[in-house]
Amino acid sequence: MAKIDKIKEQIGWLKVVFGLLFATNISLIAYLFNTIEKLSLFKIKLVLLGLIAITLSIIFINKKAMEKIDSLEEM
Repeated sequence: MAKIDKIKEQIGWLKVVFGLLFATNISLIAYLFNTIEKLSLFKIKLVLLGLIAITLSIIFINKKAMEKIDSLEEM
């Protein structure tokens, strides 16, 4: 497999992971807003911690994908 094809496959995989994390993030936000009155403080903190972790993961995945896209320009 050529190097350019390998990078394209890696970008494709990062798009899948990015999409899954983004959908999970949106779902957690919807869950939080729909059930905020019924949740205990511990569960609210747990959901917020999850949102922070997933958001940081999204930022990291986005940065990696952009680096790979930029490396395609150099080829």
